Amino acid sequence: MNDPRTDRALGALYGLALGDALGMPTQIMSRAAITARFGRVTGFEAGPPDNPVAAGMPAGSVTDDTDQALIVGRLLTGPEGRIDPEQFAKALLEWEAGMKAKGSLDLLGPSTKAALDAVTRGVPVSETGSTGTTNGAAMRVTPVGVAFPVRPLDAFIDRVVESCQVTHDTTIGIAGAAAVAAAVSSAVDGAGLDAAMDAAEAAARAGAARGHWAAGPDIATRIHWARGAVTGLDEAQAADLISELIGTSVASQESIPAAFAVLALVGEDPWRACLLAANLGGDCDTIGAIAGAVAGAVSGLSGLPADAVATLRSVNDLDVEPLAARLLALRPAG
Repeated sequence: MNDPRTDRALGALYGLALGDALGMPTQIMSRAAITARFGRVTGFEAGPPDNPVAAGMPAGSVTDDTDQALIVGRLLTGPEGRIDPEQFAKALLEWEAGMKAKGSLDLLGPSTKAALDAVTRGVPVSETGSTGTTNGAAMRVTPVGVAFPVRPLDAFIDRVVESCQVTHDTTIGIAGAAAVAAAVSSAVDGAGLDAAMDAAEAAARAGAARGHWAAGPDIATRIHWARGAVTGLDEAQAADLISELIGTSVASQESIPAAFAVLALVGEDPWRACLLAANLGGDCDTIGAIAGAVAGAVSGLSGLPADAVATLRSVNDLDVEPLAARLLALRPAG
């Protein structure tokens, strides 16, 4: 039996992978297309042959969301104990080269791709993330939440910024990543779901003061609104509202509030949260990864279906247990 903090850390990391894998086959599909092909996603599915990103991926496969989160975790637990921007850029470029060598269609997102193209042109890493506003930093930030306490908040945001600098060093990119990391961190320390989401809003407000300014709606305000927008709705009504009003694109101001709306609707059940995300349309895998990480951190690994976790382990090359232990070793006892 794991101690409670370890159980919650494992829940966060496996919850991320769960939402990622359930959303893998439906990513970038419309809700209508998902309904036409699957009816409703109720478990792991293989990537449809006509999905330009997921085609050919076996059921239960994770995507770049989980892969890049593991890269972040390995850098944090490496010799330097931090995310060095040069090393992070190198690791992401090596990851994409490996994916291309395997013939994978699941490659870098738009902000990360643009930033790494700039790296290869010799642009300093202090500037390559100056326009990144999509959800790539938020999708991979969970290890930061596992490794570090949310208080003191300024020091916590410093750690989030390290994970954003190369690709998403903007007010929006940092705010979105801070929200996810803070929700996970609070839950690892034992916070319930509502308290974790409150921590997300506070961290998003603090994160919005960092990085290069980018025009767009405030992430903290959008999360708060999205949580309230689904109150009193049934799941079908909420799915319509999330898809049609909150939004499910790669824009941080859509997909991150969408993930928190999913959590506000279904509570701390990671399986239910990840399934709802998989059926929303749009950036299903990232919305699922975020919702799964937060719900998993609240419920712990013991709150995830054991057979689903077994599938994730068998289909993917994951090193979650040793990584979780190394991440928690960075976190002060308490």
